[in-house]
Amino acid sequence: MNEQVLKSQELFHNKPVWKAVFSLAVPSCITILIMVFYNMADMFFIGQLGDAAQVAAVSVVGPVFSLVMAVATMIGVGGCSVIAGASGEGDIEKAKICSSVCCLATLIFGIICLAGIAAGAKPLLHFLGAGEEIIPYAETYMKTLTFGVPFMLFSTAMACILRADGAIKEGLLGNMAGTVLNIILDPILILGFHMGVSGAAVATVTGNLVSSIFYIYYIIKKADVLTISPIYARKNPKVIFHIMAVGLPNGISGLLSGFASTFANQLLAGYGTNAIAAMAAAGKATMIIGMIQMGICMGVQPLMAYNYGSNNLARLKEILQKVGLLTFLLGLFAAAASFLARHELIGLFLKNTDAIAMGESMLLFLVIASPVVGFYYLSTSFLQAAGNAMAATGVSLLRQGVLLIPSLYFMNRILGFTGIAAAHTVADGVSAGIAFGICLWRYHMLMKKQVKKDDIPVTPLIIEHNPEKNNTEKHALL
Repeated sequence: MNEQVLKSQELFHNKPVWKAVFSLAVPSCITILIMVFYNMADMFFIGQLGDAAQVAAVSVVGPVFSLVMAVATMIGVGGCSVIAGASGEGDIEKAKICSSVCCLATLIFGIICLAGIAAGAKPLLHFLGAGEEIIPYAETYMKTLTFGVPFMLFSTAMACILRADGAIKEGLLGNMAGTVLNIILDPILILGFHMGVSGAAVATVTGNLVSSIFYIYYIIKKADVLTISPIYARKNPKVIFHIMAVGLPNGISGLLSGFASTFANQLLAGYGTNAIAAMAAAGKATMIIGMIQMGICMGVQPLMAYNYGSNNLARLKEILQKVGLLTFLLGLFAAAASFLARHELIGLFLKNTDAIAMGESMLLFLVIASPVVGFYYLSTSFLQAAGNAMAATGVSLLRQGVLLIPSLYFMNRILGFTGIAAAHTVADGVSAGIAFGICLWRYHMLMKKQVKKDDIPVTPLIIEHNPEKNNTEKHALL
């Protein structure tokens, strides 16, 4: 067994659960935070121009690249889970094949997305809800970003996949390199060279290119389990369907999020450009809460996949309980802090007093369900780690599609402008409850299967109190 495999086994199998969770979750959250700042940087610096139309243009174009990121996340998260599961089973050959297929797939999909967006730019912007005041800025921003789509796909997917190789630090460094460069270039191009939205797009493309180069260098020179050699991909190219099936819940979530944003912008357009800008600012100000919760759950997914693959249900149970507690407390405190600092947060992106007031009124609805949203992300990650692609996909369809999109229209009809934000509260709360129930059911099915197979009793997955095990841990919560 080579050194890299031993390193992965030590982390996934032997290290105490809290230490293993934080070893994976902290770098993943830092990566997510970097992505959040990366995502917020464009709007922040554009907001300093004091032009709500340019802020709105970034928001209108956002759903297009949410779809691109959805494909990248689907391949990255699916590949990470499958590769980690293969490593847990000791099948290193399969891990290398999956790695090679993922690398090539991101580049192929990137070229397809580039061609599709470039060909349908104008009709697409009208569908996204861009009015005459916004279209000139939105078209410039979108066309420039389109050239970087292959790099965006590759760098996003590889940041996830490197975790399955135990290369936590390297995945973080690659992400940081691109983000720091983007943040440095934003004020220079947007404010210094007066390029506005086009400067923001150039900075984003450059950042993704640098991250992609870093990941390619690492995989070629240092990785043991991962490879980009097409020789391995040719052995079993059809594995991409399994990888995408496992990652489909994350992909669908991003895909439907893009559509939901589009429909929300279409509704907000009826209230004016300030309304679109206000919702964009409120969304940016609060997105960090859900993104960190998602980062924690995505970070520990290979840990869950490894222990599921090795049939270590006792350790899997402990992981679920502790991650559930962590995401709940984080959501609770972050939501309270965001509400108390709502004026300052919205003011980061908007200068127009009317738009700021609208953004503040929407922020409460966007954070109120934050404490339980972590259960949604944890349940989805667990179902993926357990190979339950269909159940995980169904859960993902609930939040951003089945619940959110109809709620947008229903709540807008009832509450008007604020109803568009309230729709997110409804979708978040209901989907978290359903996902939590499915997660419990799936775990108990695994428990019964093990009892039947081994005739060894397994402790049910419930809230427990065990002072002998940990005097400081008063309640273990799933």
